Amino acid sequence: MMTDLLFVYGTLMRGYAHPMARLLSANAEFLGEASCRGRLYQVKHYPGLVLSDDAADIVFGELYRLRAVEDLLREFDMYEACGEGFPEPTQYVRHTLSVTLADGSLTDAWTYIYNWPVEALARIESGRFL
Repeated sequence: MMTDLLFVYGTLMRGYAHPMARLLSANAEFLGEASCRGRLYQVKHYPGLVLSDDAADIVFGELYRLRAVEDLLREFDMYEACGEGFPEPTQYVRHTLSVTLADGSLTDAWTYIYNWPVEALARIESGRFL
């Protein structure tokens, strides 16, 4: 499925001075706060999202509409170390998932799912990285 929407929940969100967060804000339209079903873990200085079937597990983030979708996704794939040339299994994988906007509406968006074991990681119970 090809969508031009990207859900971010960590260092790509507004308020971060990271160059990739600036790249996103300069090349995408901020659509608002959003959430998805999942669990958030503290990986290092950044979080990892793991999908969950439990309706109580919510991760909060932001939704963007990308301009130049393929070029930006290629850049973010490299940033998340899941682009071409990275050894398998990669730390993150890009997938589409259903996200809920602030008004309660649902849409599908790309996001990066954490792909390594989480047993030794601390869970961010609030579902909010910032």
